Amino acid sequence: MAETAGAGRSAEQAVWLVLWRHGQTNWNLQWRFQGQSDTPLNAAGHAQARRAARYIAALRPAAIFSSDLIRASATAEALARLTGLSVQLDKDLRERDGGSWEGMTDTEIRQSYPEAHAVWAPPDGEPAAAVADRAAEALERIADSLTAPSLAVVVSHGAALNMGMSRLLGLPSGLRPIGPFGNCNWSVIGRRAGQWRLFEHNVGMLPEPVPEPVPDPDAARDD
Repeated sequence: MAETAGAGRSAEQAVWLVLWRHGQTNWNLQWRFQGQSDTPLNAAGHAQARRAARYIAALRPAAIFSSDLIRASATAEALARLTGLSVQLDKDLRERDGGSWEGMTDTEIRQSYPEAHAVWAPPDGEPAAAVADRAAEALERIADSLTAPSLAVVVSHGAALNMGMSRLLGLPSGLRPIGPFGNCNWSVIGRRAGQWRLFEHNVGMLPEPVPEPVPDPDAARDD
């Protein structure tokens, strides 16, 4: 990754963070607001983590950091088993606190809190700006702990990663201008000379390519 991101210019002072969203939970399937509720991975989520870890391990990370919520830390452990690295837990990587919305489905939230739902702001939860500040500060702290050039993996949650990354890139986190993270997908950001850049977003396994057309031997013959 370091060679790719720094191709054509010096990358000696660069660090990269792979921002990896946790695998699937039953609440993901039910479209329930998880927030800081400690919901575990389901069987599909564990399989997603094992599969994605094989790709991320190929990036040769120097460290693994994770939210202390079980769905994130269990995802991180799949990578730890492949790399031999320990998982360093950080509560500042937790998901947005959803207050009374946690455990409710999107339909239930819309029906009970129509105005707050329209701007996606749980009335007794964590404001978007606070999430962006908390997550961005954690990512900066992790980057500061690395010896350049190197890469670390940060396992966290969709809103926290999206808002934190947007803050580092100077984007309005409240508007969520960057598309969402799928379960167990990841993005790559890098910092060099104090500037953050986005290299990849919402990466997962690519679909199988369509087969190449079979040449028609008759088409090559002269009439």
